[in-house]
Amino acid sequence: MAKGRINKTNVDSLLPGAAEVLLWDDKIAGFGCKVMPTGAKSYLFQYRLGGRAGRTRRVTIGKHGSLTPDAARKEAERLAVLVSQGIDPQQLKQDNARKAVDLAFKGYAQTFVDDCLKVRWKRSHKDGDALLRLYAIPVLGNKPLHEINRADIRAVLAKAKGKVATSRNLFAVLRRLFRWAVSQGDLDVSPIMGMEPPPLPVKRDRVLSDEELTLAWKGSDLLGYPFGPFVRLLILTGQRLEEVSGLEWHELDKDKSLWSLPADRAKNGNATLVPLSPLAVAELNALARRTKRKDGWPRKGFVFSTTGETSISGHSRAKRRLDREMEKLKPKDAPAIPLWRYHDLRRTLATGMQRLGVRFEVTEAIMNHVSGAKSGVAGVYQLHDWGPEKKAALKAWSGHVEGLLTEKDTSNVVALAEKRA
Repeated sequence: MAKGRINKTNVDSLLPGAAEVLLWDDKIAGFGCKVMPTGAKSYLFQYRLGGRAGRTRRVTIGKHGSLTPDAARKEAERLAVLVSQGIDPQQLKQDNARKAVDLAFKGYAQTFVDDCLKVRWKRSHKDGDALLRLYAIPVLGNKPLHEINRADIRAVLAKAKGKVATSRNLFAVLRRLFRWAVSQGDLDVSPIMGMEPPPLPVKRDRVLSDEELTLAWKGSDLLGYPFGPFVRLLILTGQRLEEVSGLEWHELDKDKSLWSLPADRAKNGNATLVPLSPLAVAELNALARRTKRKDGWPRKGFVFSTTGETSISGHSRAKRRLDREMEKLKPKDAPAIPLWRYHDLRRTLATGMQRLGVRFEVTEAIMNHVSGAKSGVAGVYQLHDWGPEKKAALKAWSGHVEGLLTEKDTSNVVALAEKRA
């Protein structure tokens, strides 16, 4: 068994034989260079764990040429330290290879969505899934979970720079993913632990004026189905965008003029009853007639759908169209309409209800908020659902909106739903 210093001179002088030729380093025990009969040379490390009774094992460090003797020596020194600590380099190599496959971020993210988010974030798992697909996976790809560091997390968050709410939601999903990985034993420490979350978004207080609300209604009429009536039901019901866009016919009762929003579709997980005002009923009547149904409302399917199989998407694109139509409809000498969002229609309804003298508790019930008078101890003992009051309030709001339309357009050009159909 040849022994000598493994350096460039000695490795270059090694010649192949009929069988493999080995040169063992004279300083690092177990560090060697192997020459195959073909002339191929590679570096290896041989070790034994468990004393003399332990089995002798070899780990290939790499091929000569791809590695210099000095680089191979440094790796051999690292492996020797592992063995001195009782760690099996071969097992460690196999574990790392498994992690590279089983704990690759892209695949692990899908497992996380299926096994964690869909179970614990039932109402918002689609949002979490979308954030991971749009922002995290393009940056992290198949990088193993245990190799992801804070710099990687910052690179992911950088993709959402300027989107305050999105940044915070993305941070929350990533934090949940890595906490779950730790709980599953797939990770020792979360790379996001100790990181400060992105700052809170500036609180919005945008409320549409009566003039803007009129323009939004008129503009929606020019959008056609499905986004025209979708916007009008947002205005009339004050419910959330996802709740209205995912509305299904079986949730509606025409005879009672009532929408029963189930818990699994409500953002806060609380089922609620939404009385349908005269204008809302008129909109739904017009939508029902689009289905070619002879009488009544359909009993199944989405109210708003372009495929017949799924609810509508593309809300942002439709909103940009609505903004353009509103700008065209406003007086030419009027200033540009300030930026507003669909969610501002909820705040507009709540503010409008205050102007109409509706009790705060009733407005909260319409918005399906659990706060203020309905939180804490009061939420346990105050079980009145404000049904009659909600119905009266939404009817008053409907009357207010209808009054705006007829007052602002004496030529009766603005068609209400019954007339539009």
